Amino acid sequence: MDLLPSQEQLELAELAAEFFADQLPIGRIRERRAEPAAITRKTWAAAAELGLLGVSAPEDAGGLGLGLDDEVLLFREMGRQLVPGPFIASVLAARLAALAGDVSLAAAIVAGDAIVGLAQRRSGPELATGGPLTGRFDLFDAVESDYLLVVESSGTGLVDTAAVGDIEPVDCIDPGTRMAVAAADGAPVVCWAPAGVEPLRLRGLALASAVLVGISQAVTDLSVEHAKNRVQFGRPIGVNQAIKHACVDMAVAAEAALQQTLFGAISLRSGRVDAEFQVMAAKVVSGRAAIDNAAHCIQVHGGMGYTDEHNAHLYLKRAHVLDHLFGSGRDSLAAVLAAEPAG
Repeated sequence: MDLLPSQEQLELAELAAEFFADQLPIGRIRERRAEPAAITRKTWAAAAELGLLGVSAPEDAGGLGLGLDDEVLLFREMGRQLVPGPFIASVLAARLAALAGDVSLAAAIVAGDAIVGLAQRRSGPELATGGPLTGRFDLFDAVESDYLLVVESSGTGLVDTAAVGDIEPVDCIDPGTRMAVAAADGAPVVCWAPAGVEPLRLRGLALASAVLVGISQAVTDLSVEHAKNRVQFGRPIGVNQAIKHACVDMAVAAEAALQQTLFGAISLRSGRVDAEFQVMAAKVVSGRAAIDNAAHCIQVHGGMGYTDEHNAHLYLKRAHVLDHLFGSGRDSLAAVLAAEPAG
């Protein structure tokens, strides 16, 4: 299995990285921390125009029709730049709408005209046959959303945000993520896809893992750069074994997370019998790498790393939020440990 990205994939990732650096620099998170939404509608529309919301969506819905591995490389760049906004929910929702036969809705999501937030169940019965939706949910980046994506082990559904009542904003440790809690009482499901038909939950896990990979790589680069340039007692601090070994361990962890995430995405795309195991393993490895590397990054930067002005804490906070998407890292690890070897 070839895990090396193609030239076309590298060009797509580079184009996205340039857009994120120009339109969504990390400093924008601080600028908008008091705003209702972490990303403006204008920037969201620009991302849609660039095709970032429809990488894997079918071409008849305005998408590019590419594979999950292409999307993974794109979302890795989002992790590097700490890009805010409901990107994961939107790309999954566009795919769901297309699968459900609602091409016009899929096209609206891809074009950025319909915004989709993520709803993660807190309590209540799971969706079994596509609705109605009942229970309490944690909402992620659902500000100004038109729809909510509900990802269950049984399948994935899309509901109208207006049909969900009692939405109450709550504080989030990550200033780049907007959270809320909500209750649904018989909300109709607009689109539904059983897990056996389309494993959208596994796709979501793969994309969340990709963002975590980007975080682990970004904080590694920050640490290495600081270790080379920070001079104490006439020498760069990187010559000290405590710093040198920490940076090496971070690089190894980030590379392991990247390779496992790519392998998981390709396994899912190619229909390997152990695809679920590989994707769950990717979530475990990438989550651990992002959280640990971000914490080490703070340590490498010393007193500077603990300040609010430095970006290290923003990476750590985003990593903790992503680690709980589609099930916590502990849940993923339990599933990996309980899995039987593929026959």
